[in-house]
Amino acid sequence: MTLSIAPPNSSAADVEELIAHVAELERAQRSEDVEGFLALFDDEAVWVSAGGVRLIGRDTIAGFTRKVLPGAFADGTVRYDVEHIQFVTPDIALTGVNQEYLSADGQRLVPRLEGRPSYLWQRKNRQWLIVCGQNTSVPVNLHSY
Repeated sequence: MTLSIAPPNSSAADVEELIAHVAELERAQRSEDVEGFLALFDDEAVWVSAGGVRLIGRDTIAGFTRKVLPGAFADGTVRYDVEHIQFVTPDIALTGVNQEYLSADGQRLVPRLEGRPSYLWQRKNRQWLIVCGQNTSVPVNLHSY
């Protein structure tokens, strides 16, 4: 998949850092690392889960995550691929991600299960943090849309 970045003259260092943060998000979810996952969020972040639960504030996100993340990947795993980065300002960026759920041994599931999350990041004190995330599941019948 080709990564698109807008504007094209965006900082390569910022692009690499955002891709690394999405990779850390994937790692934290795959390893069910609640604290590693929560470290990526701003205190006032808004998160909408794949199941449509809206969570406001890191404390609320933490309470939810501590209930659902442990054991969530006991029978499978997930893969993230950053497809798009849009810089809204030099310190606010949107990452569009393709997410694929896999079997525990890393094989593609049938039917294929995917997500199209978007994460809005803000740089604060030289650190990119998620200020808003929409973790959207892709219905099976929309794969060819």
